[in-house]
Amino acid sequence: MAERYWKVVTPQAIAENLRESFRIIAASRAGGEVRELKGVSIASASATFQMFNAAFLSSPVASESELSQRILLPDLHFHTRGLEWAYWVCQDLMDAATFRRSRRLFEQHGLRQSVELPGMVAETLLAPAKPLPQLDVRRVEPGATRDAFCAIGSVCFHVPIAWFTEVFDSDSVWDRFSGYVGYRDGEPVSTTAIIAGGGTLGVYNVATLPGHQRRGYGEAVMRHALADAQKQHSCGSVILQSTPAGLRLYERMGFHTITRIAVYAS
Repeated sequence: MAERYWKVVTPQAIAENLRESFRIIAASRAGGEVRELKGVSIASASATFQMFNAAFLSSPVASESELSQRILLPDLHFHTRGLEWAYWVCQDLMDAATFRRSRRLFEQHGLRQSVELPGMVAETLLAPAKPLPQLDVRRVEPGATRDAFCAIGSVCFHVPIAWFTEVFDSDSVWDRFSGYVGYRDGEPVSTTAIIAGGGTLGVYNVATLPGHQRRGYGEAVMRHALADAQKQHSCGSVILQSTPAGLRLYERMGFHTITRIAVYAS
């Protein structure tokens, strides 16, 4: 049986949920900043890991000159604070002509594209293709589950553990950044996080340790997390940004691509 969600999702809703995930992290940190500039949202954790010092387009862009201005604003913000940073860009927020030349414009301002991710949505979450493994899935709280969440993320996303821990060291971040860790025989093996925002539930930090992959652990933790989130929020459809490794799994679960998110880093 498929799980039916109710909301038709736009690329803008995917972008809004992504921004919200960074706002939650930035707002939880003593040195973090959340700002709204003209056409640009800033959500900076003031962290060593530049991907969490983030800028986003907050409304559509109609020309190259307008995009250049929206690059200059966050560049000034982060330059004055001495921070490396990243621009997370939903490509559907640019008209076609601007999009074709956008990569060149970002490069002119010292930002190189580091990754491009499919922005995916599932209005209907399909039933598992085969029985899923039984895991002990625990909600992340300060302490052992947080340490496990950070350790798995550090390994799977190839980030130094100190950088990952720095971002998630605040107790308050876990009030809204809903993390989950799946344990197999007492060993933490897989993670997922859920963010409610933009009228959707966003799935983040889906990761399974090497040596435990291709056993259904990631899907099992993700489905548990979504079921738990549905009890707490009235959001409908589910969104995520997929890595190449996860794309086929998500398509089997009922996700389809409606936009792309490009990440440019200083």
